[in-house]
Amino acid sequence: MSPERRSRPAVLAVDGGNSKADALIVDRAGNALGLARTVAPFNVDRFDGSVDAFGEVIAAAAKRAGLDPAARPLARLGVFCLAGADTAQEERSLERALTRREWTATTTVHNDTMAVLRAGTDRGWGIGVVCGAGINCIGVGPNGRTVRFAALGELSGDFAAGGQWVGRAALGAAVRARDGRGPRTALERIVPAHFGMSNAEALARVMFRERISSDRLAELPPAVFGAAADGDEAARDILNQLADEVVAMATAAIARLRLADTDVDVVLGGGMFRNGDPVFLDRIRAGIETVARRATTVPLAVPPIVGAALLGLDGVGASSRAKAQVRETIGHQSFAGRRTGSGRTVVRIPASKEV
Repeated sequence: MSPERRSRPAVLAVDGGNSKADALIVDRAGNALGLARTVAPFNVDRFDGSVDAFGEVIAAAAKRAGLDPAARPLARLGVFCLAGADTAQEERSLERALTRREWTATTTVHNDTMAVLRAGTDRGWGIGVVCGAGINCIGVGPNGRTVRFAALGELSGDFAAGGQWVGRAALGAAVRARDGRGPRTALERIVPAHFGMSNAEALARVMFRERISSDRLAELPPAVFGAAADGDEAARDILNQLADEVVAMATAAIARLRLADTDVDVVLGGGMFRNGDPVFLDRIRAGIETVARRATTVPLAVPPIVGAALLGLDGVGASSRAKAQVRETIGHQSFAGRRTGSGRTVVRIPASKEV
């Protein structure tokens, strides 16, 4: 093996979701060499060029690792866990597109739910639910059988499709409170105030005319959680609907894989599970336990990018110690850093062992 090949980092891991993308470069010992985040939509589509959007975050991680972003390949194995890679055919198509970019010598593609599942358990099977701006779920059985969902929002029967839906429901509840169709709620004040407007109906009209992007409704979940914690019934009802949708997805995957009698791990990843609301999480746990009494349901304690890196370390045959190293050094606080010149990529320069 050439010295250049020996010195090349082992894994380039990318986690691309509906609202951001993370890139992490690690060596075979599990040391984090470069970490970056770009805040922007990264739900890939069928067009080959959609993968070019990852160039900025990969370049930022490469620079942090002391690598020339223009060099090819940057790592031996690339693991891309992407929202929008919802079928095996889409994964293969994206894999071909990414291979042509030559960021890594070998490339594999998974849905972003796989990063959540791998980050949350070392067992190799279980249920992973992603709930950020959108919602999705994957189930993997002990025998390797996998079940998935279309995750196309209302088109595929998703009744409460993540944070974007929460924001839309909050605006609707605020408008209904104002015009008398619904109960009074703190959301009537909170929702328009978030956008600097006087009332919810005016906000709805401005969004209808696209003067304010309706995509910004995904900013509202923290306000909804806050109102629910203060006892607002309309806000709590919205969160109950979302919790029930999480339960519906997870228990459907459990049933399809015949895991109801097992001690299955259910891993919850995404911003909606990092809200600190015990009522929301308890409702999810209780709902899952009605189907799988021995299930363990936990919010993910590390960013999903850790799962993508672990999948890569699995692929290169790294040691268990190397995998533990990634878990120990990458946390949610790793992204509390500075922005690059574009104002979109966030890179934290480590002051200690944590990247």
